[in-house]
Amino acid sequence: MRAVLAALLMTTVAAPALAQTPPATIGQQYVPAPWWMRDPVITSIGYVRVELQANRAQFSASFQTVDRSVADASREAADQVRALSRALAAYGAETVRVETTLSTQPLYDQYRDENGILRENTRADRIERYRADATIQVQVRDVSVLERVYATVVASQPASIGQVYFQLEPDNVAKTNLAAAAMRDARTRAENAARNAGATLGSVRVIDPTGRACQTDVLAGWPSYGGGAGQATTVDSDIVVTGSRMFAPPAPPPPPPPPAPGQAPSEAQIEAARLALQPPLQVLTDQACVVYGLN
Repeated sequence: MRAVLAALLMTTVAAPALAQTPPATIGQQYVPAPWWMRDPVITSIGYVRVELQANRAQFSASFQTVDRSVADASREAADQVRALSRALAAYGAETVRVETTLSTQPLYDQYRDENGILRENTRADRIERYRADATIQVQVRDVSVLERVYATVVASQPASIGQVYFQLEPDNVAKTNLAAAAMRDARTRAENAARNAGATLGSVRVIDPTGRACQTDVLAGWPSYGGGAGQATTVDSDIVVTGSRMFAPPAPPPPPPPPAPGQAPSEAQIEAARLALQPPLQVLTDQACVVYGLN
């Protein structure tokens, strides 16, 4: 009885492993073909690409103050970005997102050692001043206002301002259009291949939006997947991402004085700091696999 129970237990444990065993191994001489290859078929990968203008931009700016009191230094740094934050928040969260952080750092008494190297007395009783850094992170979700937003930050006289980084966030309509283009490209490639081989397309056997079914390497033992789908077909996008580009006049007037602490820059100061910022084009790709029968 114990032998029978042990045999049943081993069979139960081994069953899931057998169910997960692939139909063939790499290099096996005889490989079972997928069900959709029982008759002559042609597999076609539609592979498309499109260039869209980046529709997101982000950058950061930092304001610094130094004071003997950590509270005063923090308050002064916060005052510098408070009016700027309100001016940027007026665009709305769907257009411009603003995140402000505040940090402080002690500045210690400095001295030179016997070798003339400048060192700091990093002790709590040797703190001379405090430096406060107010950093503002700006994400522009509508690039048509990017130049004005960037000029507003520049006109606020920050201690430092970071590089503008662009990215593309395609919406669902653009993704759907590209997926449809990939399907059409798959049929075009299949029709051309079948016609050049002296055959015609039959009915559709498999539609795989991931493209993996067309990369099944039957000769090597499936399911193993090969490389890419070759050169992509460039398609025209139905989604146009617009962006503004402004050029400075040939003879600009002298810049106005900087804004007073705690005040947002004026319209004249913003226009004087305005620069041309052209969002770059970025590539968006998609692929789809369609298996056709052959006549």
